[in-house]
Amino acid sequence: MNAAVIVRHKVRDYDTWLPLFQEHGRVRAKYGGLGDQVYRVDGDPNDLIVVNVFADLDRAKAFSQDPSLREIMGRAGVIGEPQITFAQKAEEATYPVAVG
Repeated sequence: MNAAVIVRHKVRDYDTWLPLFQEHGRVRAKYGGLGDQVYRVDGDPNDLIVVNVFADLDRAKAFSQDPSLREIMGRAGVIGEPQITFAQKAEEATYPVAVG
């Protein structure tokens, strides 16, 4: 069952952080990463919530221990310790797009 690593952290500069985050996608894929979503907190464009989706929880946790993660976070300008939550998908729904 799919799992997610949900991370909240601040960065010095979003435009500097983003290309390095995208570059690190190959490492996430190596651990079963299926995709990601990046959200910028309203009122602070350098306060980010990142949702990384993985094939399963064990692989998500293994990714979080990869030594390259700390290195890329440092180069990308992550400030302080990130808040990290591991979660497994319980339900999913999609809604039709309202017209009019």
